[in-house]
Order: sequence, then structure tokens, then C-alpha cells
Amino acid sequence: MKKVVIVGAGPAGLFAAHELIQHPCEVVVLDMGKPVSERNRSEPYDLLHGMGGAGTFSDGKVNFHAQVGGNLYEFLRQDEAWDLVDHIEQIFRKYDVEVIPTDTERTRELERRAAKCGVSFLPIRQAHIGSDHLTELIQTFGRELEQQGVQFRFGKRVMDIVREDSAVRGVLLEDGEFVQADFVLLAPGRVGSEWMGRIALEHSLDITYNPVDIGVRVEVPAIVMEEVIEISYDPKLYVRAPTYDDRVRTFCVSPEGFVVKEVYRDEGAVGVNGHSLRDKKTENTNFALLTSINLTEPVESTTAYGISIARLATTIGGGKPILQSLGDLRRHRRSTWGRLRKSPGDVVPTLMDVTPGDIGMALPHRIVTDLVEALEMLAGVIPGLDADRTLLYALELKRYATRLRTDVRLQTQLQGLYVAGDGAGVARGIAGAAATGEIAAWGIIASLD
Repeated sequence: MKKVVIVGAGPAGLFAAHELIQHPCEVVVLDMGKPVSERNRSEPYDLLHGMGGAGTFSDGKVNFHAQVGGNLYEFLRQDEAWDLVDHIEQIFRKYDVEVIPTDTERTRELERRAAKCGVSFLPIRQAHIGSDHLTELIQTFGRELEQQGVQFRFGKRVMDIVREDSAVRGVLLEDGEFVQADFVLLAPGRVGSEWMGRIALEHSLDITYNPVDIGVRVEVPAIVMEEVIEISYDPKLYVRAPTYDDRVRTFCVSPEGFVVKEVYRDEGAVGVNGHSLRDKKTENTNFALLTSINLTEPVESTTAYGISIARLATTIGGGKPILQSLGDLRRHRRSTWGRLRKSPGDVVPTLMDVTPGDIGMALPHRIVTDLVEALEMLAGVIPGLDADRTLLYALELKRYATRLRTDVRLQTQLQGLYVAGDGAGVARGIAGAAATGEIAAWGIIASLD
């Protein structure tokens, strides 16, 4: 029986295992973190590593769209792509995940309103699991995979792939153990993007660089976004900032949610993210506002560029994320706790382990300009979004940089070596990662005979 080793127990790895175990092969999933039942959201390392991936303690939003969270048209015909989206949705429904109903008339009105302001709104089918329920779903999913024969090995750091000429033969673990495999699927998640780049470099695998998304997490009173969220739980809004003509987008809206700290331990930096709970609410809503950065020669590594900015922001914040009001940013002055608490109507931060400061000292002027202009344009659709009291947390960083060149079934130029998910640069988010895991599994299944 052929053996498949999957590196990473995030959505890409789990959904690949789900597809593979239905066929005659041995499936082993290796992950450097812990089982989801042992992960602790208050531990920085556990927050990003382990079963379920970096999204385990996220808002638990799932976007069912062929061109959100990656572009499935790169690998499939349009009808095939949408069939895969439906398939992913049905698997989630099996675990009582309900898709949020869509009000067609109000959605169309929001599209019209956005278009008049130079903003694009993309309607999509969405589900909200809630980070307080997502861990339970992952645990149940993983337990069922184990019952079907999938072998999980946690606390296993993969150092390298092992090859023989032009074919993969397995992986090498940190403790020196060699795990033999006929096929290897690399799905290390967003935190594994630099590791993926090193593997590609050391094995002379062709790569390309995706954009890196750099920006802030915006926090406003929940009532400001209430009307839009009633129409679309996680509204996808896109603008072109006029000064530099850069693309800026909203991402991961967390209604009545929390801003949380992310620790990039291997890079010596901190950042922010956000999530919502189904059973616990705040008076605020937060979302990421991100500008996409592409680089050309002589520096092409967008990951290295993004991390350099994250380290600078961490230095200026004294090891903590920076917090600044939009009013202070506009006036080119540092925020202080005194200014942030100036009046009763000001927003009370949901993340207090921060340093009030000046985001303009950490982010390049071009990115700051993009973000301010985008907020002003978005305020035409969501009045009050660009108020002086609006809070900005820096830095929010989304890395999808190193992408190995593959065929349409996500096999690299090394025979038997496949990639999937965020860390491979072929997906962004839970559903996109899951879909690419399935596509890679199809490629492996076709080669089992």
C-alpha cells in the first residue's frame, strides 16, 4: 500500500487526509504543534501552531467562493471549481455549520451604494462558526479521521524533505527520524511560509512570489458597521487608493469581536488579528485593512519585506503592537492613553496589551497613505468609519509569499511532492486551504495505481 505523508494539520492537511483516506493508501499527518484539545489560546506558540492551523482561534468565518481565499480557476474549470466549493460546504454542513442567509435585495443595494463611492463589494456565501466552537469542530473532524485510519503525529518538526534524483522519498524530522513516503504533501500553513521558501531554495525548486498584505486592524463601535453586517457578515470591500493606485481591501471582519495579539516567534515580531465568539460579545467591531505589495528586482521576497516591517513595528512598540487613533495619525502625533481616553464617546480597546504610539513611525508612508485614503473612501459606504475615534492596531501581516511552481494538481517539479494551503501561497483562509488540500489529494489519488 502506498504511503502519503502530510506536513501540517491545518485545513489543507485535514481536508487532504479526508479525501485520501477514502482510497487505498496509508495517510500520516505530521505537525510541529499540539492536538487541538491541548492547544491554549493564551500561549503565543499554541495560538498559531497545532491541529487546525493558525485559524483555530480565529473568528471561524468560512467563505464559500471560487475566487475568495485563492483563485480555484487556476487549477479547475469554472464549473469544477464551484462543484468543489459546494463539496467543501457540504462537509462543513455535516458538522452543523450553517450558511448565513442572503437578502438578495439588500445585497444588491449595498453593491450599488459601494459602486457610487468607488468601492467594490463582492457578495459571497459565508458561514460563521465562532472561535469558541471551531475547536470543537476540529476535534470532532480529527477524531473521525483517526477512526477511518489517518495517523496523526504531533510535536514533530519536519526539517527537510528526502529525495532520490527527481522523486521524493520522505521527510526528515528534527530528531533525526526518517519518515518514508511515496508521496509528500507540504501544507505547513501561513506560519510555514519561510520554511517552505527554504525547502524550495535547498532543493532548487522553482518559485514565484505572491503579494504580501500589510496593514492594520481597525476597531470601531459595533453600531457603525451594524447595517452592513446585517447584509453581509464578513463584507469583502475593495478600493484603489488614489495617490498610489494601490489595491486595499477589508479582511476578516469580526462583529462584536476582539482584537488579539499574534506572536511570530521565529521572526522576533508581534502582530494583531481578530476574532468573534458566538457566545461572548463586545461593543466593538474590528476588521483588517490591508494593502497588497508586489516587489520586483532586485528584491523579490515579499515575505522578507513584510517581516522587516513587522520587526520595526515591534521595536517601536517595545515588543507589543502599536495602537493609535485615526485622529492622531492624521495629525501626525503619537497616541497616548490620555488622548485615547479623552471623551466618553471614544472607543474602548478590546486589546490592552499594546503600546499607544505612532503607526507612521513603523509603516512606510505609502502604506499609511493607502490606509487613510481607503478608510475615507469606505466611509462613503459605512458612515463613521473614518471618525477620529477609530482605533488602528499595527501590524496586521498576511504572508503568502513563496509559491512553488506546480501543475494543476499542485504537484511540484519533484515527482510525488505536492503543496497546498496558505504556506504554499496557493490559498488564503479556511475554505481556500481546504479546497487546495482536496485538489492535491486528487493528484495523489490519480497516481496511486
